[in-house]
Amino acid sequence: MKNQRSISIVAAIALAAGTAVAIAPTSNAAVKTLTIAYQGPLTGEEAQVGIDELNGVKYAVKLFNAKNKARYKVNLVEVDDQGSGTESAKVAPGTASNKKIIGLVGPAYSGATIAALPYYKQTGLPLISPSATRVSITDPAQGLIGFPVFHRVPVTDRVQGPALYKLATKGVTAPKVFVIDDQSPYGVGLVDYMKIGGATLTGQDSVSDKTTDWTASISKVKTSGANVVIFTGYYAQAATLFRQLRDSGYTGVLAGGDGVLSPGILTLVSSSILEGVRLTGGTVPLPEISSSLEADFKKQMGVSSGTYAAESIDAANVFLSCISKGVSTRANMLKCVKSYKGKSITGSALSFDRNGDTAGGVMNGFEIKSGAIKYTGAVK
Repeated sequence: MKNQRSISIVAAIALAAGTAVAIAPTSNAAVKTLTIAYQGPLTGEEAQVGIDELNGVKYAVKLFNAKNKARYKVNLVEVDDQGSGTESAKVAPGTASNKKIIGLVGPAYSGATIAALPYYKQTGLPLISPSATRVSITDPAQGLIGFPVFHRVPVTDRVQGPALYKLATKGVTAPKVFVIDDQSPYGVGLVDYMKIGGATLTGQDSVSDKTTDWTASISKVKTSGANVVIFTGYYAQAATLFRQLRDSGYTGVLAGGDGVLSPGILTLVSSSILEGVRLTGGTVPLPEISSSLEADFKKQMGVSSGTYAAESIDAANVFLSCISKGVSTRANMLKCVKSYKGKSITGSALSFDRNGDTAGGVMNGFEIKSGAIKYTGAVK
């Protein structure tokens, strides 16, 4: 089925990237140079997430430039926020003041997004995040803090919270669930929507995102009698938590949200510790979409695609489609993004509502097996 869809999917990518040009340029037409940016963690503990997303953006830009070399050249600025709200607040002012940048893919993380928003809103820089899922960023009831510049490709934690609980407890007799968050905007928000979704928690702990010694949390887990532990934080911390839980003799289910969903976790702890870990994410791996697409990605980029590559390509392609229509300013880019109606590389419809969210969408499940993250399909 994947191979049958390959031709149409690759064609859809080309169309989304603005590669179909109705009027051929004259031979003496000047090539127009424009700039977009990517913001995410490119160094530090969470770097793998940012590198994977950046590669997705680079792939989309590379295809666009190759197909439109007579008309456009798109440059890409890389903005490293280390996945931190503190660092994001440091790099955002300079990015916001760089008027060459007319659109930004990212920020990758919710906390980094919230910290950067005042600067990007002030300067009208359009944003499309491939992975920031905190509900409050686009929720009118919570101040709509990203409006009007923020948009995102994945569904929010309003969907992920209940899906994560459902996946973590699937097949578990009389589940007793203990949840640990990392006190980040993402981690706390994910737990909130797990509860709103009807989850019954045996216990809960909230710890600093700098925690390395999990003794206190592990003691609480064991006292609670939990047979399922869910961590709502990011993969670097999850690796140490899961290792220390297993080392302590804990044998129950381990699970995490999309903050843990990164190949980076596989490099931080042994495969035996991670065997069976359950994860959620509003992403579909490129190989699941199309084997030929993944092959072309490897050919063009020299590496396999990573987490949220598809959503990063989609986000970049929205900007690139607008550029192909002649957009060259932030103001016009924002108008174009808000009115955009197209297709994602999965073939599904892609557009944004007034608040910046995409319509529809599902939360997918993953499981770590034999040292690899395996896609298990939509959580139902």
